[in-house]
Amino acid sequence: MQINLSGHHLDITDAIRDHVHDKFARLERHSDQIINIHVILELEKNRQKAEAKVHLGGAELFADAEEEDLYVAIDKLVDKLDRQLLKQKEKTVDRAHRGPSRN
Repeated sequence: MQINLSGHHLDITDAIRDHVHDKFARLERHSDQIINIHVILELEKNRQKAEAKVHLGGAELFADAEEEDLYVAIDKLVDKLDRQLLKQKEKTVDRAHRGPSRN
């Protein structure tokens, strides 16, 4: 899994980079189909935003989160993506168990 990290109006420090890598490593528990993740961290006056696009084999997920604290925004972002990955995994398993369609 490759993580591309970029910041708008924000310098990416080692602490932020480590926090992102630690949190996004959690997503690998649910899917080994993750090809890469593009994370954008944005800083404005009282708003700190984190958004990510996850490329899976055959699908693409997107989520974003806004908070006053960047670390909290990253945590919420990963929680949203985690739920989306579980939902995607359930869909894939349902299709596999359903078998070929009959016409």
